[in-house]
Amino acid sequence: MSLRILKIAIGTELDVVGARQRAREIAVLCGFAMQDQVRIATSVSELARNVFNYAHGGKVEFSIEDADGVQALQIRIDDQGPGIADLDLVLSGRYQSSTGMGLGILGARRLMDRCDISTARASGTRIVLQKRFSSDAPRMTARMVGDMCAHLNAQAPDSMLGEVQQQNQELLGTLDELKARQEELLQLTRELEENNRAVKVLYAELDEKADHLRRADQMKSRFLSNMSHEFRTPLSSIRALAKLLLARADGELSGEQEKQVSYILQGTVAMNEMVDDLLDLAKIEAGKVDVRAERFLVADMFSTLRGLLRPLLHSPNLALTFQEPEAELALHSDQGKLSQILRNFISNAIKYTERGDITVRAALLPEQGMMHFSVSDTGLGIAESDQALIFEEFSQIENRLQTRVKGTGLGLPLCRNLAGLLGGSVGVDSVPGAGSVFWVSIPLTYTAEGGNAAVPPYSY
Repeated sequence: MSLRILKIAIGTELDVVGARQRAREIAVLCGFAMQDQVRIATSVSELARNVFNYAHGGKVEFSIEDADGVQALQIRIDDQGPGIADLDLVLSGRYQSSTGMGLGILGARRLMDRCDISTARASGTRIVLQKRFSSDAPRMTARMVGDMCAHLNAQAPDSMLGEVQQQNQELLGTLDELKARQEELLQLTRELEENNRAVKVLYAELDEKADHLRRADQMKSRFLSNMSHEFRTPLSSIRALAKLLLARADGELSGEQEKQVSYILQGTVAMNEMVDDLLDLAKIEAGKVDVRAERFLVADMFSTLRGLLRPLLHSPNLALTFQEPEAELALHSDQGKLSQILRNFISNAIKYTERGDITVRAALLPEQGMMHFSVSDTGLGIAESDQALIFEEFSQIENRLQTRVKGTGLGLPLCRNLAGLLGGSVGVDSVPGAGSVFWVSIPLTYTAEGGNAAVPPYSY
């Protein structure tokens, strides 16, 4: 639905001033706020001036439009001029004109809710502007528009001087508003500067504390790595003396004495394993672990591990199987550190598997230049949410075998660090109740940078 309000012809410069004046009066009668009144009047003034300057005549028509229940003040500006040849360039804001052409159109597009432009060479231009009424504004009816038209017809336009005075008042109001906004911005800037100073102080304190923590961690790592002999020597002595007592080197033991000495030996062995893992981690952190890379056969390493670990099987219902690799499958890396990783994987599998199979495999990944080792079991399994946690220091997952199985939570973190030293990585795939597969992948050829030299495994 369209309700026509007023039509103004643009033929002289006075008509441009009159169009601005009428646009402001209509905006006031429609109930627009002061800022919107200025936006509407300015947009009409700029486009009416273009009509006068470039088309030498045209018209401005005001109406109320209703689309889908939303009312808007619509202003249509028509001319029969030469059209706008570079409209797309003008709308992009990149058009350069010595007369300022295009600035009025860009300004109107920013100030109004809608600005549609249609133009053709030698056929003129039509611009349709809209400013929507606020949601709480009363709906304009035909009677209200009729009363508005009667009021406008009865009220003669002010002189140009009056319109200039009105513009000056609007400019002064705008300047006052800008000054208030500027003062608000200055206040916000001062507050932000104070906050920035406080944040800088906090960052400086955090940096200082972080530096203290780094130094403390480095001192801890250096202390532990340097104390390896002092830690291990008394433990070795206690273990050796306990073995001598159990071997009856100083005479027979009563049953109770033998049981107590066995407890001492078991505790010493457990303590020794924990100290070994802790010191190995500390040495890695302190950068005091050297990688001794040499060529070795995977089959030989498996044979050694088989002899070391089969005696640890605690149940006749549990089998440890090494899947035989190809006879010539070889690596150039640190066999001792790789064996230590696999020993940890296998010993954990033995601890947490009551029955079934533990299988150790090696697989060549020639495209990646890597060797993949895996230890699969049929044990308790690990929930997905806990799989990342087990590779963190001193982290253990509660399970029903905890009363029987003792551990420190250092073995798997040590495996992760050792694999990193060799240029590889570790991981686990597991389903609770269905077992786990712990794996490690390392380069076929170790390089000092931890990279992977793509050398075929059979060319050593």
